[in-house]
Amino acid sequence: MASVINNGIPLVNGMLTSWADIVVLIGGVPVTGITGVEYDDQQEIVNKFGAGRYPVGRAKGRITCSGKIILYQEEVQALSAQSPTGRLQDLPPFDIIVHYMPDSGILVTDKIRNIHISGSARKWKEGDTGQEVELPIVPSHIEWGKAA
Repeated sequence: MASVINNGIPLVNGMLTSWADIVVLIGGVPVTGITGVEYDDQQEIVNKFGAGRYPVGRAKGRITCSGKIILYQEEVQALSAQSPTGRLQDLPPFDIIVHYMPDSGILVTDKIRNIHISGSARKWKEGDTGQEVELPIVPSHIEWGKAA
Protein backbone atom coordinates (compact mmCIF):
# COMPACT_ATOMS: atom_id res chain seq x y z
CA MET A 1 0.00 0.00 0.00
CA ALA A 2 1.38 3.42 -0.89
CA SER A 3 2.10 6.00 1.78
CA VAL A 4 -0.77 8.46 2.24
CA ILE A 5 1.61 11.41 2.47
CA ASN A 6 3.55 10.46 -0.67
CA ASN A 7 0.51 10.11 -2.91
CA GLY A 8 1.83 11.81 -6.01
CA ILE A 9 0.38 15.20 -5.06
CA PRO A 10 3.19 17.59 -4.19
CA LEU A 11 2.88 19.41 -0.89
CA VAL A 12 2.70 23.20 -1.07
CA ASN A 13 5.60 24.55 1.01
CA GLY A 14 5.75 21.18 2.79
CA MET A 15 2.59 22.01 4.78
CA LEU A 16 0.19 19.34 6.04
CA THR A 17 -3.36 19.88 7.28
CA SER A 18 -3.61 21.49 10.73
CA TRP A 19 -6.44 22.53 13.06
CA ALA A 20 -6.40 26.00 11.52
CA ASP A 21 -7.32 24.42 8.16
CA ILE A 22 -10.51 22.82 9.49
CA VAL A 23 -13.94 24.47 9.30
CA VAL A 24 -16.77 22.80 11.23
CA LEU A 25 -20.45 23.47 10.52
CA ILE A 26 -23.12 22.38 12.96
CA GLY A 27 -26.57 22.36 11.42
CA GLY A 28 -25.16 24.34 8.48
CA VAL A 29 -23.70 27.11 10.65
CA PRO A 30 -19.90 27.62 10.89
CA VAL A 31 -18.80 27.26 14.53
CA THR A 32 -15.85 29.24 15.86
CA GLY A 33 -16.20 28.23 19.51
CA ILE A 34 -15.13 24.64 18.85
CA THR A 35 -11.89 23.21 20.21
CA GLY A 36 -12.17 19.61 19.10
CA VAL A 37 -14.08 17.16 16.95
CA GLU A 38 -13.72 13.38 16.92
CA TYR A 39 -15.66 10.87 14.86
CA ASP A 40 -15.23 7.29 13.73
CA ASP A 41 -17.01 4.32 12.34
CA GLN A 42 -16.35 0.67 13.06
CA GLN A 43 -17.52 -2.28 11.03
CA GLU A 44 -17.79 -5.84 12.20
CA ILE A 45 -15.69 -7.99 9.87
CA VAL A 46 -15.48 -11.69 10.68
CA ASN A 47 -13.78 -14.71 9.20
CA LYS A 48 -16.12 -17.43 7.91
CA PHE A 49 -14.95 -20.99 8.13
CA GLY A 50 -15.69 -24.05 6.03
CA ALA A 51 -13.56 -27.11 5.41
CA GLY A 52 -10.05 -26.94 6.84
CA ARG A 53 -8.39 -24.78 9.47
CA TYR A 54 -8.40 -21.46 7.70
CA PRO A 55 -11.22 -19.12 6.76
CA VAL A 56 -12.81 -19.57 3.37
CA GLY A 57 -14.05 -16.01 3.29
CA ARG A 58 -15.10 -12.98 5.28
CA ALA A 59 -18.40 -11.33 6.04
CA LYS A 60 -19.14 -7.71 6.88
CA GLY A 61 -21.69 -6.77 9.50
CA ARG A 62 -22.99 -3.59 11.10
CA ILE A 63 -21.31 -0.22 10.91
CA THR A 64 -21.50 1.71 14.17
CA CYS A 65 -20.52 5.36 14.47
CA SER A 66 -19.56 7.49 17.42
CA GLY A 67 -17.77 10.70 18.25
CA LYS A 68 -17.66 13.85 20.30
CA ILE A 69 -17.42 17.57 19.87
CA ILE A 70 -15.75 19.94 22.29
CA LEU A 71 -17.32 23.39 22.45
CA TYR A 72 -16.94 26.45 24.60
CA GLN A 73 -19.74 26.98 27.12
CA GLU A 74 -21.16 29.86 25.06
CA GLU A 75 -21.58 27.64 21.97
CA VAL A 76 -23.30 25.00 24.11
CA GLN A 77 -25.71 27.63 25.43
CA ALA A 78 -26.50 28.68 21.84
CA LEU A 79 -27.25 25.02 20.96
CA SER A 80 -29.38 24.60 24.10
CA ALA A 81 -31.44 27.62 23.08
CA GLN A 82 -32.48 25.68 19.95
CA SER A 83 -33.90 22.82 22.03
CA PRO A 84 -37.58 22.89 23.02
CA THR A 85 -36.62 21.82 26.57
CA GLY A 86 -33.13 23.32 26.84
CA ARG A 87 -31.67 19.78 26.95
CA LEU A 88 -29.18 19.05 24.20
CA GLN A 89 -30.49 15.48 24.02
CA ASP A 90 -33.87 16.86 22.89
CA LEU A 91 -32.51 18.64 19.81
CA PRO A 92 -33.79 17.22 16.52
CA PRO A 93 -31.19 15.30 14.51
CA PHE A 94 -28.62 17.51 12.77
CA ASP A 95 -25.51 17.11 10.63
CA ILE A 96 -21.96 18.18 11.30
CA ILE A 97 -19.88 19.02 8.24
CA VAL A 98 -16.10 19.05 8.55
CA HIS A 99 -14.21 20.82 5.76
CA TYR A 100 -10.47 20.28 5.47
CA MET A 101 -9.07 23.25 3.59
CA PRO A 102 -5.26 23.00 3.56
CA ASP A 103 -2.92 25.37 1.74
CA SER A 104 -2.70 22.81 -1.08
CA GLY A 105 -6.20 23.90 -2.08
CA ILE A 106 -7.48 20.31 -2.16
CA LEU A 107 -10.80 20.49 -0.29
CA VAL A 108 -12.00 17.37 1.52
CA THR A 109 -15.38 17.26 3.27
CA ASP A 110 -16.64 14.69 5.78
CA LYS A 111 -20.35 14.65 6.64
CA ILE A 112 -21.41 13.28 10.00
CA ARG A 113 -25.11 12.56 9.54
CA ASN A 114 -28.24 12.56 11.72
CA ILE A 115 -26.55 13.33 15.01
CA HIS A 116 -28.07 13.20 18.45
CA ILE A 117 -26.16 14.45 21.48
CA SER A 118 -26.25 11.69 24.10
CA GLY A 119 -24.93 13.54 27.13
CA SER A 120 -24.15 16.93 28.58
CA ALA A 121 -22.09 17.85 31.65
CA ARG A 122 -20.32 20.87 33.08
CA LYS A 123 -17.14 20.62 35.13
CA TRP A 124 -16.09 23.87 36.74
CA LYS A 125 -13.32 24.36 39.29
CA GLU A 126 -11.63 27.28 41.00
CA GLY A 127 -9.31 29.20 38.72
CA ASP A 128 -11.08 28.26 35.49
CA THR A 129 -11.06 31.04 32.92
CA GLY A 130 -13.46 29.31 30.57
CA GLN A 131 -15.32 26.07 30.05
CA GLU A 132 -14.78 23.51 27.32
CA VAL A 133 -17.73 21.13 27.21
CA GLU A 134 -17.31 17.63 25.77
CA LEU A 135 -20.48 16.43 24.09
CA PRO A 136 -20.75 12.76 23.03
CA ILE A 137 -22.52 12.38 19.68
CA VAL A 138 -24.38 9.46 18.12
CA PRO A 139 -24.46 9.72 14.30
CA SER A 140 -26.38 7.44 11.98
CA HIS A 141 -23.51 7.29 9.49
CA ILE A 142 -20.49 9.17 8.18
CA GLU A 143 -19.94 10.16 4.58
CA TRP A 144 -16.17 10.14 4.34
CA GLY A 145 -15.01 12.80 1.95
CA LYS A 146 -12.91 12.62 -1.12
CA ALA A 147 -10.66 15.30 -2.52
CA ALA A 148 -12.69 17.77 -4.55
